Amino acid sequence: MIDVTIVGGGPTGLMLASELRLHDVRVVVLERDAEPTSVVRSLGMHVRSIELLDQRGLLERFLAHGRQFRVGGYFAGIAKEWPSGMDTAHGYVLGIPQPVTERLLAEHATAVGVDIRRGSELVGLSQDGDAVTAELADGTRLRTRYLVGCDGGRSTVRKLLGVGFPGEPTRNETLLGVMELTAPSDEVVAVMTRVRKTQLRFGVGPVGDGEGLYRVVVPAAGVSEDRAVAPTIEDFRQQLRATAGTDFGVHSPRWLSRFGDATRLAERYRVGRVLLAGDAAHVHPPLGGQGLNLGLQDAFNLGWKLAAQVAGWAPMDLLDTYQAERRPVAADVLDNTRAQSELMSLEAGPQAVRRLLTELMDFEQVNRYLIEKITAISVRYDLGAGHDLVGRRLRDVELKRGRLYGLMHRGRGLLLDQTGELSVAGWTDRVDRVVDGSGELAVPALLLRPDGHVAWVGDDQRELRDRLSRWFGVAAPAQEPSGFSR
Repeated sequence: MIDVTIVGGGPTGLMLASELRLHDVRVVVLERDAEPTSVVRSLGMHVRSIELLDQRGLLERFLAHGRQFRVGGYFAGIAKEWPSGMDTAHGYVLGIPQPVTERLLAEHATAVGVDIRRGSELVGLSQDGDAVTAELADGTRLRTRYLVGCDGGRSTVRKLLGVGFPGEPTRNETLLGVMELTAPSDEVVAVMTRVRKTQLRFGVGPVGDGEGLYRVVVPAAGVSEDRAVAPTIEDFRQQLRATAGTDFGVHSPRWLSRFGDATRLAERYRVGRVLLAGDAAHVHPPLGGQGLNLGLQDAFNLGWKLAAQVAGWAPMDLLDTYQAERRPVAADVLDNTRAQSELMSLEAGPQAVRRLLTELMDFEQVNRYLIEKITAISVRYDLGAGHDLVGRRLRDVELKRGRLYGLMHRGRGLLLDQTGELSVAGWTDRVDRVVDGSGELAVPALLLRPDGHVAWVGDDQRELRDRLSRWFGVAAPAQEPSGFSR
């Protein structure tokens, strides 16, 4: 029997699969499409996603294929400088096209033993007390202990579960594609400068190394009856002329697509042995570039918890904390994209609010607050009372003998003990103890979950054992240390 079947081989599904493999979980990824997509829906990663890659030792390969930017304008396109001194060792946006991100994640997943099956479409599922049965379009049936739907906004898994997806339907549709232009670059820049003053859903910019190859974004004429049907190059020409007064001589498209501004949140993230993650659980306009990042962070939160469930040491309600922690984060993202959508309206009222917020963002604290929201480094889970760090993710702090994130590559819990007097005896198969110090942390010790969020701060061994039990289950009998202590 398969341990976990993941439906959907995009960034969320691939990240989740790799997280599960850190704990020797047998994983199959079912991807409907026979070939990887070339559609560039996302152009980069925000701070928290960059940190996740660093925590698993994957960041260098992504940095080699992307570019680092410290530019503002991520909240409703309001142009402000990138805040200085953000609480992270990675204070930048990583510009990297989504197909490259997917390729790198797929290469890593394959290397760690994930079974990726392309051309495999889920058409049915049922579950009992022991497992889930997945039915594929070719008649194959798979028996799996758990199944996770990472299959996008039109999720088949969510529909088969009957999980409600309330929210607002698409009101405005946008065309997106990559194509060649005959217009000279200076004309493109001049038109962009003029049109963007009043239409923030418009953009034309060069991509790749090919001469004349551009990524084009332009408002659609309306909302299509079937958004699964791609627009035509003539649709782009018509809408470019209507919006910009010129079609730039667009021709030879590489790919064409459309997206809407629907805003929806799944009523539940779990039904028995079936869970939802990424766009299958939430959709929203692409404002602020948060979609792909939100999905990766879902996977990072879920992976170790689901692995613990498979291994049999998970506390009774551990898997339920996935929804309890991640659904409020998604709700907050939906709200900030709703706010951004209003601020981008051309009506007088929203424009007045936009001018006011533009003035307020001149205050460093306001600008920082909004960017930390977009980049997800301000996320704090409700893990109970305690130190201000509890529930927050911890940045990559410098220790006396290295850096914190370098100790987290195996996806285990970690006790950073600056007292040298604490113990994780009974949990050494799940938690590493590191005796080291950092001038950046004015705390005696802290316990990190595998996702990098702080579960406990203090110096009391009894409190520590309570927190270890809460997040890492019942202590094992006398055991040989399998973690490391230094």
